[in-house]
Amino acid sequence: MIAATRQQEQAVRKAQSQQLERLRYQARLAERQFNQADPENRLVTGELERRWELALQALREAEESLQRQGFSSGPSPDIAPELRQALEHVGQKLPEFWEQDLLTQVQKKALLRCLIDKVVLRRMGPDTVQARIVWKGGDTTRLEVPVTVNSLARLSFAKEMEKAIVKLARQGQADAAIAEELTRRGYRSPHGQTVLPSTVKHIRLRHGLSVERSRSYPRRIAGYLTVPQIARSLKVPMHWLHDRIHNGTIRVKKDRVRGLYLFPDSPETLTQFRQLRDDKIKQLRF
Repeated sequence: MIAATRQQEQAVRKAQSQQLERLRYQARLAERQFNQADPENRLVTGELERRWELALQALREAEESLQRQGFSSGPSPDIAPELRQALEHVGQKLPEFWEQDLLTQVQKKALLRCLIDKVVLRRMGPDTVQARIVWKGGDTTRLEVPVTVNSLARLSFAKEMEKAIVKLARQGQADAAIAEELTRRGYRSPHGQTVLPSTVKHIRLRHGLSVERSRSYPRRIAGYLTVPQIARSLKVPMHWLHDRIHNGTIRVKKDRVRGLYLFPDSPETLTQFRQLRDDKIKQLRF
């Protein structure tokens, strides 16, 4: 009687194991079909994604059913209440750990693999990708990720940004000021997350708009050097400095009172800028 029961249990275990293998194969097949589909054909990709989700759901239900019946691959270790509570609190501190670089890149990737079921990417435009993250447990997160493009024309808001640049340029605003204003509005350049003065200048010149040069000398502030003063000392155009300020090569904050980028008036400051100009150093911080 006992031997017959054991044989029956083994037969059920084998049948369920084979069923799990079939479901895993179907889930992998559905995933491959989805990945091979043309992302531009949203009707087809939508149906393939639905099939993939159904296959994953069937696999999860089968695995959970197997565990409930006591046919898991091995005994689940008991977790002490103190350890369980500590692990639950780790989740609340995870963003802090992540930002403080307490985890290595390998650990971060391993953790994400444990938390994420799948990531579905869909091209929404030449410069935007929509990402849908499906977490373990079924929750989802949607976000739009900007991607670089090879030309200004491929930005989805290119015409709108061009009109804004022309309008501000006709009001007499400088290229750097226009770039800052458009960045605040959420615009960006093809290869970066900010609008560069060089991008503004390119569009402005294409419309035949010139900048009226002030006849007054650059403003002098005791103890500090301004961007025009540094540009004149280094014999470089001002937009060379503004471009590097906006892309983070030169780390400096605007003076809140004067609204200008100010640098210490010392020989060391100009020496550092010359080293940056000559590619002897890669970044400056003030």
